[in-house]
Amino acid sequence: MFVDEHAEALEADLLRFYGLDLLDWHRGRLSSRRLAVLIRHLPRDGAVAREAEGEAAEWSVGDYLLAHVVDQLADANWMFATVNQDEDADPLDPPKPLPRPGTPRPPEDRAEERAPDAEPAMPSAEQLVSFFS
Repeated sequence: MFVDEHAEALEADLLRFYGLDLLDWHRGRLSSRRLAVLIRHLPRDGAVAREAEGEAAEWSVGDYLLAHVVDQLADANWMFATVNQDEDADPLDPPKPLPRPGTPRPPEDRAEERAPDAEPAMPSAEQLVSFFS
């Protein structure tokens, strides 16, 4: 049952967003229908969404579209630079796409995750600059 699987996150979200105690459902002060409605309409930035969907819950449709635009622009810049470089020059490395939730990361990126400093969810300024150079 959903309530049993995500009880702690659900309790935190009910308190945060509605000021309700999950124990009110157990005490009979909150009906199952009302609890289901409140759960169904919890915001995407809540603890339940993060627990159920992982890091994908932090990305909106706009975030995915923006990442796609950045990838396309980086590809276009790379193609322009490749076509306009000297014939004797070494070929340019193609740009790497921005990491997205749920996609496996290359081994070199996973090694950074094991470092004591946690990698931010969004790309760093250096990573963004590398896409445009």
